[in-house]
Amino acid sequence: MANDEVVTQLKSRIDKTLDDLRKDLTKVRTGRASTSLLDGIRVDFYGTPTPLNGVASVQSPEPRLITIKPWDKSVLKEVEKAIREANLGLNPMNDGEMIRLPFPPLTEERRKEIAKQVKNKGEEHKVAIRNIRRDANEALKVSLKDKKITEDDNKRLQEKVQKETDAGVAEVDKIIAAKEKEVMSV
Repeated sequence: MANDEVVTQLKSRIDKTLDDLRKDLTKVRTGRASTSLLDGIRVDFYGTPTPLNGVASVQSPEPRLITIKPWDKSVLKEVEKAIREANLGLNPMNDGEMIRLPFPPLTEERRKEIAKQVKNKGEEHKVAIRNIRRDANEALKVSLKDKKITEDDNKRLQEKVQKETDAGVAEVDKIIAAKEKEVMSV
């Protein structure tokens, strides 16, 4: 039945939106050192922008420290430059062998600022989910107009669409609440 396809498509798009939110939130800095914070950084490796983990070993030996040990020491300066340009609010320390990224404890003001950013990301993803719902409802209207579905089917499917949308929005709220708690904990 092509109509249930609308709901199936809606579910998969909402799942993608939730995955995107989770991925976005891994880049948000909390009080703890997380190597995923460096995932988006690209290093100029002999003229080619290369992911940081492609040119170096990235580890977090302590809760407030990340170490980056390039496999080729000639890349140290480029790695340090890429981290500075990423504007993560971290100060890389180069000792000639590896780069240490100490994570200073966050101030209360900075924690609140980060929590606000997390809320904004949540709102953006809720809007995306509502846009997905709108697209699904439009598809149902077209099916109804083209007489591919009955009024009853349309009503039933719109209720399903709304139910899935509500579940997606609730999941966003849950993810955001957990991240805010992580950010605010000292």
